[in-house]
Amino acid sequence: MQRYLEAGALTHESLADGLRASFANHADRTALCGSAGDLTYRQLDDITDRFAAALLALGLRTLDRVIFQFANSNELVIGFVACLKAGLIPVATLAAHREHEIGYLAGLSGARAHFVQGDDGKFDDVAFAQQMRSRVPGLKWIIQARGVARSDAHGMHSMIDAMPLDVARRALANVELDPFQVAVFQLSGGTTGVPKIIPRFNNEYLYNMRAVAQFNGYRADDVLFMPLPMMHNLNMGCCFGPFLLTGGAVTVASDLQPASLTAIFQRYLPTWAVLGGPILEKLRPAIESGQMPVKQLRGVVSSTGAPRLRSILGVPAYHIFGMTEGVIMMTRDDQPQVVRDSMVGRPVSPHDEVKLFRIGTEEEILEEGVEGECAFAGPYTIHGYYRAPERNKETFTRSGFYRSGDLMLFRDIEGQRYYKFCGRTKDVVDRGGEKINCEEVEGVVSRHPAVAMTSVVGMPDPVFGERVCAFMVVREGHEAPSVADLGAFLSEVGVAKFKWPERIEVLDEFPLTKTGKLSKPLLRQVIVDKLAAERGVAANNHSEARSST
Repeated sequence: MQRYLEAGALTHESLADGLRASFANHADRTALCGSAGDLTYRQLDDITDRFAAALLALGLRTLDRVIFQFANSNELVIGFVACLKAGLIPVATLAAHREHEIGYLAGLSGARAHFVQGDDGKFDDVAFAQQMRSRVPGLKWIIQARGVARSDAHGMHSMIDAMPLDVARRALANVELDPFQVAVFQLSGGTTGVPKIIPRFNNEYLYNMRAVAQFNGYRADDVLFMPLPMMHNLNMGCCFGPFLLTGGAVTVASDLQPASLTAIFQRYLPTWAVLGGPILEKLRPAIESGQMPVKQLRGVVSSTGAPRLRSILGVPAYHIFGMTEGVIMMTRDDQPQVVRDSMVGRPVSPHDEVKLFRIGTEEEILEEGVEGECAFAGPYTIHGYYRAPERNKETFTRSGFYRSGDLMLFRDIEGQRYYKFCGRTKDVVDRGGEKINCEEVEGVVSRHPAVAMTSVVGMPDPVFGERVCAFMVVREGHEAPSVADLGAFLSEVGVAKFKWPERIEVLDEFPLTKTGKLSKPLLRQVIVDKLAAERGVAANNHSEARSST
């Protein structure tokens, strides 16, 4: 910690301090915009001051935890910034979470209040919050962000309206914000079990956001389009957070309907966008028809497929790799073409440290082009999960580096080290002793013109142990390729035959975890159940055939 302070990476500012400075510097610029209305930085500053003071007047105290559970909206940003100003700690849950997750996370974090949306037509979240309050000791207040306040919930806008700005600012002047204290409890993005709590501290999260903004060259005249959940670290730490610190405009997409997303593009002309996977497919018809203006985009960010995005959109596209726990890597225009096409670039901070170990060891890999398990350290990489000592023992090396479970290799090009993401340590298929990296196969299968999305898993096999099964969502107007057709395509691309999928399963959509990520365990269970059912049918037919002879 001390060395990062001495190097100037970490400062004695809280995240709220950094936001206040930006709000003052860009007071008359647009901060938030969308179908719910626009807010300038001055308006956002005033509203969040009033709401922060209202929360304290309600009885909440600095360092109290607050469960956030609602969809993207202006109210989400207002609530988040207000909590930072009041020294409250948001717990970044999702609207889709239910008793299992909220009960666990509220209890583990010691949450005192529960923020809900209030106007969700498909789920009575106020009644749900009351249910959680009866089960979780200490969970006292329900804050309803939108709609007419029901039961004993406190309406966010009523609280703001009742708090005069001058009174609010006098109250907040007495709040001491510690730059070394937790700013937000983020959640791990694991595919199984209940998410782990990741403490992100004020000055390190502030540095994280500033480093991303500087690396990408975000400007005050930029407009952001990032419709994925704002409580996810990708959006908060790399998108809307850095934008609010640089004075750019953040578009707020309250739903993911193609017409709504296209309308945002038409009205606000975003200059930066995150367009991966399902979002791109939703918008592709509008892009191809010319209804969605994209030529003003200065950059499009995605975890994979930058060359494809460039060809579809005709604008710069960049890869991103990162984790809620810390290090962010990205590509950009000053990097070699091979890096921008097939690698994840390099860390956004010169203080980030990356090591590759041979899997299951702490033997460091020093040779180029050799896959290894990643471990990270740096000014914004965590030192431990919250109240998870056993998990921390497994996750951190003896020297304190965080093991991410990702596989990478590095190459030194023109005096700079760049990294290539190669998959996950456990995301492999073992086909008769041959280890097949699922991410690698997915990357190639996704190039097939009929494939909108794909996910590769291992399916049990009595001979090889496992074979490769490719689940896919087919692009509208196309038919799914057969195994033979896909094999011919992969042969043409030059993929080794042992990696070819030996079964294809077509789905309308992929199963997701409660954190909104694709669930490979569920996909594996789908194919296990199908194979078992097929074996059962085959056994019955064989038995009937024997009985008839």
